[in-house]
Amino acid sequence: MSDTPDRVPAPCPSCSPDLETVHEVLTAGGGNLTVRCSECGHVHKIQPDSEREVTLDVVVSQGGESFTANVTTPEDEPIEVGDEFILETEEVLSTVRVTSVELDGQQRVETAPADEIETVWTREVDNVAVNVTVHPQDGSRDDSRSVTVHVPGDYEFAVGAVESFGDEEFEIDAFVVRDDAAGYERDRFELEGDTAFAKDIKRVYAYDEQSTAWSAW
Repeated sequence: MSDTPDRVPAPCPSCSPDLETVHEVLTAGGGNLTVRCSECGHVHKIQPDSEREVTLDVVVSQGGESFTANVTTPEDEPIEVGDEFILETEEVLSTVRVTSVELDGQQRVETAPADEIETVWTREVDNVAVNVTVHPQDGSRDDSRSVTVHVPGDYEFAVGAVESFGDEEFEIDAFVVRDDAAGYERDRFELEGDTAFAKDIKRVYAYDEQSTAWSAW
């Protein structure tokens, strides 16, 4: 079985000389690869990267269920909680985010080079379920309820915004972001206009916009 990959990243002298694009490998021989740029179709030769790679076990959490897949990466490539990458298997093509890195002996760490990793734990972030705690308009917490909304991972929630999902309509009061979410200065946001992507949110807190839903009779 050939070790030559079907696709490789490489600069394209025609359309992208400074940045790598995905190339289809046409032939291999003489220490070179003949490749075709997926962006513009230009065919040229490149010197293959001789960097050693390792295959990692990846556990993906997806809609309350999980499955195991494999990904190949350079052996010295660091894998870190919060990293996102595209996972492509025969069954699924999705973007996943690293939630935990497991070494030998079930030791969990924040980051490690690929050749030291036993298992990479991830969750799908293309489409996500967001938990929302909805309070009555009168502020009574005894009648609060929890609902789950399903949205694309890059759907943006904002404090002060009114959201409608089916029969649910609520105004966002605050939200808490996940531990694996990067780029946030704190974990709880409650100022008017604060925003976050659905894939980064652990829970949304909101007030019901349907006053009749909270009648005691």
